[in-house]
Amino acid sequence: METFVNEHSIVRNIWGKADTILFIFAGSAAEFALNKAVDWLYFTGHLPADPLGRLFSTVAYARQIIFADNDSALKAIDQITAIHKGVEQSRGAQIPDWAYRDVLFMLIDYSIRSFELLERKMTLVEKAEVFEVFNKVGQRMRLKGLPGGYLEWEQMRAEHLQQDLISSDFTIDLYKQYRKHLGPVRYLLLKQVQLMVTPAKVKQMLSIGRIAYFLPLLYGYRLIRSIKLERPFRDALLPEKYKAQIIALDN
Repeated sequence: METFVNEHSIVRNIWGKADTILFIFAGSAAEFALNKAVDWLYFTGHLPADPLGRLFSTVAYARQIIFADNDSALKAIDQITAIHKGVEQSRGAQIPDWAYRDVLFMLIDYSIRSFELLERKMTLVEKAEVFEVFNKVGQRMRLKGLPGGYLEWEQMRAEHLQQDLISSDFTIDLYKQYRKHLGPVRYLLLKQVQLMVTPAKVKQMLSIGRIAYFLPLLYGYRLIRSIKLERPFRDALLPEKYKAQIIALDN
């Protein structure tokens, strides 16, 4: 059976480990809060009511596509498109293509950044493979203005970071919600991971601190991860509400 993503792809390696996905989640949570189109996520009320669940659903959809057969993946992408079209109709406006591209660009960038933090440096070929997978999702969604290759994506990603981010009342509120839903200890951990995984522009615009005090802990975690003893430490930090879902992400 034909798969949407090659079974031996680096993308499956990245998205087959729960802790890597959590790093992707943390980076996306930071950038979602700054995106100029975040008001679309507030329109339905789902994001402020359950920010972790809303962001987790985005990540879960991406993972579902990556590990699906081709037909199932295309159906999932079409479902995502239909959901957004429904929101557009309810609001009487259209989500701009750049906002869709921003989400795809985030998933590409944080896939690479998270893997490199937890595993090793990636080759240019591997990075291009990550780009191709998510670009294929964008093509299925019929998005306009997609980059033609990885190097063009790098340039567009840099431009998007300069043009599409703004610190607003939504940013402040979303971080209040993160703290409320995570509690003080996990919230501190979230901000520390964000300091390690986000681009410089994102760090500059957020009040998440300046020094990644947890970087030595990351190196220790990588060590115990290399001998496959990381799960008890990771699982102890997970929010109870999402623990079973997150553990199930390990492939």
